[in-house]
Amino acid sequence: MHEIDDALVTQWALAARTGDEEAVELFVRGTRRHVLRYVTHLSRDAQAADDLVQDTYLRALRSLPGFEGRSSARAWLLTIARRTVADRIRAHRTRPRVAGLTDWETAAEQTRYGTGPGFDEEVALTDLLSALPPARREAFVLTQLTGLPYTEAAAVVGCPVGTVRSRVARARETLIALLDAAEGDPSRQIEGNPSRRVEGNPSRRDTATQELVPRPVASGSVA
Repeated sequence: MHEIDDALVTQWALAARTGDEEAVELFVRGTRRHVLRYVTHLSRDAQAADDLVQDTYLRALRSLPGFEGRSSARAWLLTIARRTVADRIRAHRTRPRVAGLTDWETAAEQTRYGTGPGFDEEVALTDLLSALPPARREAFVLTQLTGLPYTEAAAVVGCPVGTVRSRVARARETLIALLDAAEGDPSRQIEGNPSRRVEGNPSRRDTATQELVPRPVASGSVA
């Protein structure tokens, strides 16, 4: 996973408040991939992702003068991204759209870090994530794909840290069950969708298990 220096990003955001154009550019460049990945998975609409990213940054740049650095700038930005997606969903509720697998694959290609085996892992994960309940998918994406600390992910979502940990752990269990089902193991039932199957070659699924489904974190709250 691509690492990001939250302290440095926060410094850029604080400098950008005064109109420092270089700081603004660094802030946007340093966070855009994380915002794109988050809004794509949260909205489940890869075709609208670029617009959602643009709207997020327009809102964020307007709000920068009020940012005081009490939380990391990335957590603050992802909170704005979450509201942006929620507003878009409310605005389009009368015209529902179901994103297909092709859109998920496009999103994975747009948001992958680097090239090579990492892309295969992304593609393997796209279909798996679609099987997760929205709250668990969001917690997993925030902590495992964008790398946000659990405390800051909790602030973005607006729930206790223990709840985020529980959702991530349960999401991981579901993802592993999906992979087991794809391997033909009938002993693992997939919550909410026992007939779900994942297509792809075994090596891809093995890679996804090892690299994309992190070890569970102990939690004290139930999602």
